Amino acid sequence: MKETGLMFKAPLVRSILDGTKTQTRRVVKNQPFDRSWSTKGHKIGYMSGRAANGDEVDGLIAYSESSGGEWHAKCPMGQPGDRIYVRETFAPFERNCCYRADGDHADLRPWKPAIHMPKALARIWLDITGVRLERLQDISEADCRAEGAHGGHGSIPGYAYSATPLEHFQHIWTSTGGDWAANPWCWVIDFKRDQAQKGL
Repeated sequence: MKETGLMFKAPLVRSILDGTKTQTRRVVKNQPFDRSWSTKGHKIGYMSGRAANGDEVDGLIAYSESSGGEWHAKCPMGQPGDRIYVRETFAPFERNCCYRADGDHADLRPWKPAIHMPKALARIWLDITGVRLERLQDISEADCRAEGAHGGHGSIPGYAYSATPLEHFQHIWTSTGGDWAANPWCWVIDFKRDQAQKGL
């Protein structure tokens, strides 16, 4: 079983903790050679063995129906059955650990960034239940909600209207450094929280 650490900002950590976030998207490192591919122009499936070009493959592979091209990549976060531990902003404190998502705790500053969190201090573990490839802007409203983006008044700071789940998700994506306009291919990872793993 593979165990991978993924970083989440404090608002997303809170969404995982309250059960409203059960999905995450991560940009594919090596984008397909044909960026014009859409869900209508290709097929994606899991493959283990040898690809048409002779490469050994153990991961998801995309076939372009229009050009006959092929692109494959293994999800670095794992496959269903593997696990993710949440890396979040934290502060070791005596024999315990405090987490920024739980509140400011101003007296504990400076906080340690999520990238430095060791596995041993992770309090949230996620079981991967599904992995697929999708263009960012192809996200459905149901998946926006699974990402923790429910919209409504106040979901986007300074927004005068009641935001839709899609508008809310777009705001989350761009506020964490993502490029919405680029519409990249993403790994879509479904997960459920391992309630038995309590962490510290």
